[in-house]
Amino acid sequence: DRRFLAEDDRRHLPPEHRFKSAKEMRALFADLPEAVDNTLVIARRCAWFPSPRDPMLPSFPVPDGQSEGDALRQLAEEGLKKRLQAHVYTSAMDEDERQKAAKHYHHRLEYEIDIIIKMGFSGYFLIVADFIQWAKGEGIPVGPGRGSGAGSLVAWVLTITDLDPLRFGLLFERFLNPERVSMPDFDIDFCQDRRDDVIRYVQDKYGQDHVAQIITFGSLQARAALRDVGRVLQLPYGQVDRICKLVPNNPADPVPLALAVDKEPQLQQARREDPMVARMMDMAIALEGLYRHASTHAAGVVIGDRSLDELVPLYRDPHSDMPVTQFSMKYVELAGLVKFDFLGLKTLTVLARAVDFIRERDGGTGPEIDLSVIPLDDPATYDMLGRAETVGVFQLESAGMREVLRGLKPDRFEDIIAVVALYRPGPMDNIPSYIACKHGREKPDYMDDRLEDILKETNGIMIYQEQVMQIAQVLSGYTLGAADLLRRAMGKKIQSEMDAQRKHFVEGAVARGVTKAKANQVFDQVNKFAGYGFNKSHAAAYALVAYQTAYLKANYPVEFLAASMILDINNTDKLNFFRQEALRLGIPVLPPDVNRSSAVFSVEMSDQPSGIRYALCAAKTVGEQALPKLVKERDTNGDFTSP
Repeated sequence: DRRFLAEDDRRHLPPEHRFKSAKEMRALFADLPEAVDNTLVIARRCAWFPSPRDPMLPSFPVPDGQSEGDALRQLAEEGLKKRLQAHVYTSAMDEDERQKAAKHYHHRLEYEIDIIIKMGFSGYFLIVADFIQWAKGEGIPVGPGRGSGAGSLVAWVLTITDLDPLRFGLLFERFLNPERVSMPDFDIDFCQDRRDDVIRYVQDKYGQDHVAQIITFGSLQARAALRDVGRVLQLPYGQVDRICKLVPNNPADPVPLALAVDKEPQLQQARREDPMVARMMDMAIALEGLYRHASTHAAGVVIGDRSLDELVPLYRDPHSDMPVTQFSMKYVELAGLVKFDFLGLKTLTVLARAVDFIRERDGGTGPEIDLSVIPLDDPATYDMLGRAETVGVFQLESAGMREVLRGLKPDRFEDIIAVVALYRPGPMDNIPSYIACKHGREKPDYMDDRLEDILKETNGIMIYQEQVMQIAQVLSGYTLGAADLLRRAMGKKIQSEMDAQRKHFVEGAVARGVTKAKANQVFDQVNKFAGYGFNKSHAAAYALVAYQTAYLKANYPVEFLAASMILDINNTDKLNFFRQEALRLGIPVLPPDVNRSSAVFSVEMSDQPSGIRYALCAAKTVGEQALPKLVKERDTNGDFTSP
């Protein structure tokens, strides 16, 4: 209630205001024991927990006489024809060459569709394809893929993803394993400015009461607990802030406040010297871990086959008109609801803005850039990456990553996929070997000649989870579905399961002419790697976004940097970073001008882009709300003439 502990007129609670034990309640109601008994009756009537249910999806509208499986097959076959024409066939191919190139695609498509239909997931693919195709039709930028979904050819031909899985060796079984029934899960990146438009489309299509976001519960971590208690105790903000910064901040592995105090001498000293600080710490330790507030999942949306209040309790977020499930993600899935992830990715917005700027060249007749068909072998792009000039380039702009790029000198798209996967704790140790093998300073170790085709792309270094699966398939005769189970077992490190998998792996390898010692050696190497192997489908999809940003920066640097500055218009540190990069590239950054500037950053045009005009909204002490009106007035009635 925004009151402070020191205020005498605040609401006080008596010592008895607490949850009493059953024994205490029995003593208080000794004259009326049935009243205590009835509390249990009422509690049992109110308590409800979801029973496990099969996933429930809304029916997707299909033509009369067609099943969802039939509709999926028809749309996929039509989509494959378009994809082959646009991305696989070349003008130099004759009819026989085209049929030969298409053969593997048709075989893979039939295999995937049969599995999807058999597992009952046709409707899921149709729903996802529908809202993605609607978004693309409305000009909303959609990411090329995210997670293991990029390994599906059906997803590619339905335009759910924009990465050819056969070209880059991506595996369907990593996404949907026919030997382990679980829901597929597409994570979709949208332009952050238009993400809500896609969610509204889904609401309108399936019904407002059939669609909801998923609740999350924010708990008090050490720093937040200290800040909240410090505010209530009316301690000076600077003092509380200084103490909070002494507590390690690691969201992935939060350090409990009591442990932080034990390990940090300055916290111990502050506690000893100031009784109010000691009181703040004691209260914060007692409150740490309690739920602080309800919020909504950053991306998760559920779609039901009926009104959701028939399936789960709902909550109304005061800041949104969209209902929210009262069950968290784990329990909505238990109740049979299917989650769809609608993520907002700022980089897609940057790319869209840059493409718009390029189109505006020469009075709106500039080149029309389609990022889905840009060449993946552009020399200017790889030259720029080799020089590590990657400020603003998705996934590749950190100082450490730039150092890797200088040594790597990437010259093919597969190098970008590899570096996205390698630049993480653990796999980073393999980066020097990857670079040395690429440039011929070391000889790749394939362990067995049969594994060369699998490991050659990555210079003999195991990088991807998919390589684990392929090694098990080639060396020991695993199906790709069984190999995915092996990959998962290696990640969990359950000894009994690992012993069974080792036996299966070694026996299969020996049956194919591998010595038992070599089979055990390969298993040990694969097991060691599998703990930190990366999903190649995800790495490839994000490498494509990285390449697209690098391509625009290398070939259209003025438009790219102007678009990047728009998206960080309120971040003065980033703006200065981009300004320095523009000046390094010889691109003028022109000062704000009431007659030349827009509300946001813009590209100054003559015959060619001549510089980046500074945004009026980025100028300090200027009211953001009024500036669009000022620009509109200038565009309507001409330049301002008076100061």
